[in-house]
Amino acid sequence: MVTTFDKGCYLVEGSRIIPDDENAVQELLSLGAGETGKNEAKENTIAYGILKSHNVSGNMEKLNIKFDKLTSHDITYVGIIQTARASGLTRFPIPYVLTNCHNSLCAVGGTINEDDHMFGLTAAQKYGGVYVPPHQAVIHQYAREMLSLGGGMILGSDSHTRYGALGTMAIGEGGPELVKQLLSQTYDVDMPEVVAIYLEGEPVKGVGPQDVALAIIGEVFGSGYVKNKIMEFVGPGVKNLSADFRIGIDVMTTETTCLSSIWETDDVIREYYETHGRSSDYKELKPGKVAYYDGLVKVDLGSIRPMIAMPFHPSNVYEIDEVNRNAADILADVEKRAKVSFGDKVEFSLKDKIKNGKFMVDQGIIAGCAGGGFENICAAADILKGHFIGNDRFTLSVYPASTPIFMEIVKNGAAAAILESGAILKTAFCGPCFGAGDTPANNAFSIRHSTRNFPNREGSKVQNGQVASVALMDARSIAATAANKGVLTPATEFDGEFTGYTYHFDSEIYKNRVFDSKGVADESVELQLGPNIKDWPKMSALPENLVLKVVSEIHDPVTTTDELIPSGETSSYRSNPLGLAEFTLSRKDPDYVGLAKQVRAAQDALTAGKDPVEAFPELRSVMDVITGDFADVNKDNIGFGSTIFAVKPGDGSAREQAASCQKVLGGWANVANEYATKRYRSNLINWGMLPFIIEEGELPFKNKEYIFLPGIRTAVREKNDEIRAFAVTGGTMKEFKLRLGNLTDDERQIILDGCLINYNRVK
Repeated sequence: MVTTFDKGCYLVEGSRIIPDDENAVQELLSLGAGETGKNEAKENTIAYGILKSHNVSGNMEKLNIKFDKLTSHDITYVGIIQTARASGLTRFPIPYVLTNCHNSLCAVGGTINEDDHMFGLTAAQKYGGVYVPPHQAVIHQYAREMLSLGGGMILGSDSHTRYGALGTMAIGEGGPELVKQLLSQTYDVDMPEVVAIYLEGEPVKGVGPQDVALAIIGEVFGSGYVKNKIMEFVGPGVKNLSADFRIGIDVMTTETTCLSSIWETDDVIREYYETHGRSSDYKELKPGKVAYYDGLVKVDLGSIRPMIAMPFHPSNVYEIDEVNRNAADILADVEKRAKVSFGDKVEFSLKDKIKNGKFMVDQGIIAGCAGGGFENICAAADILKGHFIGNDRFTLSVYPASTPIFMEIVKNGAAAAILESGAILKTAFCGPCFGAGDTPANNAFSIRHSTRNFPNREGSKVQNGQVASVALMDARSIAATAANKGVLTPATEFDGEFTGYTYHFDSEIYKNRVFDSKGVADESVELQLGPNIKDWPKMSALPENLVLKVVSEIHDPVTTTDELIPSGETSSYRSNPLGLAEFTLSRKDPDYVGLAKQVRAAQDALTAGKDPVEAFPELRSVMDVITGDFADVNKDNIGFGSTIFAVKPGDGSAREQAASCQKVLGGWANVANEYATKRYRSNLINWGMLPFIIEEGELPFKNKEYIFLPGIRTAVREKNDEIRAFAVTGGTMKEFKLRLGNLTDDERQIILDGCLINYNRVK
């Protein structure tokens, strides 16, 4: 059972919870905790101590963070390094690891993927970084094995950058935030609230880390209980979890929309570091005698049963037993959710998954940073041992998260048990998590121990009439389902014994294959640029007055980054800004790209000294209305661009392309009721886009209509939060208000300059 407190709490000696109410002071005194004030107790969280040691602002309310290390993978590192080069990069000032786990299938896009890998290798050599070749390790497993450090901070350009279980506070952000670190700038954020995740009890046999994670996500996501906050895992239940189990919960904290996570550490984590030959990187972390948390989530580990996150979000959670009892009703609910995302584009039904009263699954996947851990795979092997997945529709693929893990399961026999069952073992690869591997058949139902199950994230294409479904489950229950030949089965029905294998880490694998510059840059190395690697196009500074055409209107409760810029095979173009932009919103709103380009033509004409109205005649009537009331508006003080409206955009990936693709197509803003994550809003800002907020229910414009923003440059420069705007429609203008929300001085200047690249060039 997972419950949330409706108020802040004190935690005494790491185990006693005292709600922040009228009795709190007396209870603290009775426990010998003294008269500890709330502000003092806030400084006793683990998170506060780590943030303080990395903050260079001198103000713990307004943080300027410098990280210890950086990580990127091959969807993001080319764009990051290209941006940093354009901004004056000469060497990596801190350790920067470039992994190659997202585009390892070199058959997609001709030479594109391997060209990017060679760019990564030469960049690591030239600027003094670390290069992990394809198939060696997924980004987060390599970071756990080789980069994590107690009390440290790591910034990664992947949203699942989470190493809290190992005592490392890690944050996943868009590429421009890594660019800032490469240029010795800071990560600027208000001091986040800290929420305790209080664990008690221990898991029952058959329950794995994904089950616990899904239970937490199901409780906190919808309410935004931990949104943009830090989750601090404490309590007596922590000691009952192995390191792999903690890691498996921790990596999924991203799906709660929290900013980061951190755990108390103990001898279990000390042993993890010793096993990996890095004893000196361990640090004991625990809250002070009296610590104050802004909220608390209590997790009774013993009450959690095998869980399943039904399509199309990790928060759509049920116990597997409940799904088996009420499959028809739950599947009907999934079909309603599909209608919201797909409309009438495809026929979607899951009713045929119930056969002879049993829920039948078509595919199982255990993979990536969440599922590919050593204990997950060994537990799956124990369940599969002596069983066979059959020769009908059901298939099972298992991806160890690193080559050292793969080697160990070969040595201990787990690999043999998996292969004998009819399952397939593959190399370290993130593809199944974002639609670049193991795409199921049309209308198939896939169960996956991976991180996300957003619409079409598994690789199908709704625009082509294809749709499949992904549900998230723990490796143990996936194996139990596989052993039952595709009948949905919780691992608590497994009546055998788990072996409890001991892990032996072989560091020679990395020593023999990974390029590590040891921080030494070699300026003589020439970057190897493939034909698909393109520079960012030039971008204009924010004009004084701005005309925006609304080119997409999305009323889904949440819009994911996968819908803003699809993952999967489209990511082959991630090093080509204009090429990738052609896929923007392609699965959600296929008209978007064409509409955005029309408006961009007007801005291009203006930049070239030509008449924007001739380039886009539709603007003539719009400008007649605007200049009728604002006679001083002319070609010397105006700009043209596009915007989208979405209720809550930006859930999911940290990929900066969700914003940059809009920008290179002429996007100047997003309008939203709220932003799903800080990282997406940061991406908008770093690409010079205005992150507007409009009150829920207030929408004075429609898709394909116009918004006029008079004096927008002055408003941003003068730090106005409320922005004057006009909806231009039907020959009239209607005034309304937009808000920009909290912006730092640097963020305002980035928007004024037009993007982070321009900002750094000006500096």
